[in-house]
Amino acid sequence: MLLNFQTSQQHLSSTDIPVVLIHGLFGSLSNLGMLARALQERYPVIQIDVRNHGKSEHRQSMSYTEMAQDVLETLDAIQVQKFIVIGHSMGGKIAMQLADLAPERVEKLVVLDMTPFAYQENHHDQVFDALFAVKKAQVESRQDATQIMQQHLREDAVIQFLMKSFSKGQWLFNVDALYASYSKILSWQPVQVDAPSLFIRGGASPYLSKPEHYAAIEQQFSQASIETVENAGHWLHAEKTAEVVDKIQQFLSA
Repeated sequence: MLLNFQTSQQHLSSTDIPVVLIHGLFGSLSNLGMLARALQERYPVIQIDVRNHGKSEHRQSMSYTEMAQDVLETLDAIQVQKFIVIGHSMGGKIAMQLADLAPERVEKLVVLDMTPFAYQENHHDQVFDALFAVKKAQVESRQDATQIMQQHLREDAVIQFLMKSFSKGQWLFNVDALYASYSKILSWQPVQVDAPSLFIRGGASPYLSKPEHYAAIEQQFSQASIETVENAGHWLHAEKTAEVVDKIQQFLSA
C-alpha cells in the first residue's frame, strides 16, 4: 500500500541515503516536523503518514509487518533503496520491524521512547472514549469537538495533539480500525536486528524504564545503545528538541 508522504527534496539521487521519519499512534507526518527541519540541513528527509493516519488510506488490518511493508512499498515507488529510519512510539515499532524485514536497506535505526516489547498497560482508554464521543456527536467545529474532548481528557496538550487530526468534522485517522487493532499495537513479536541502533528514552516516561525493557533491546538488537533525555516524557522530541536532535546527529555522524 502506498502511503502519503512529504519529502524535503523533490528529486533524490541514487546515492542519497534519506532519513525516513515515522510518527506514532494518533499522529501524522507533521508530528516529527521539528526533527525534519533540523535534519534536512544534512540529509534528505521523508515524512510518512502510516496507514489509518493522516492522508494515507484506511484499512481494517494494522499489523506491524503490514505497516512496515507499506513503508517499503512507498520507498520502492520513489526509488529509495537504502535509508536511515527514525520512529517515535508506535512508529518506533514500525521502524524496528523495518530493520528486521529489510536489513540490507536500513543503514541505521533511531527509536524514540519505545521498546521491542509487548506492553500490558492500556494508556489510551480515555483517548478512545473522547474520540468516539466526538464522532458520535457529529460536530463540525473544532471548538465543539474540543469541548467534548475536555469531558474525557484533562491534559490540554493531549487534546491539542489529537485535534491536529480533526478536519471538516472528521477524524483523519481511522478510529474504528485503531480501536480494533489496539491489542496488536501494544503487542510485539521479537526480531533480530544487527544494524546500528539508538534508543532515546524520556527520563520521565514509563515506556523504556524497566529491567525487562532493557533486556528486550539487548536480546534483539546486537548494536544497540540507549540514551536518556532527562526531565522529558514520552514526547521527548517536542519537549527537548535540541537535545534529541543533538543525540541523533552524533549517532548518525559516528
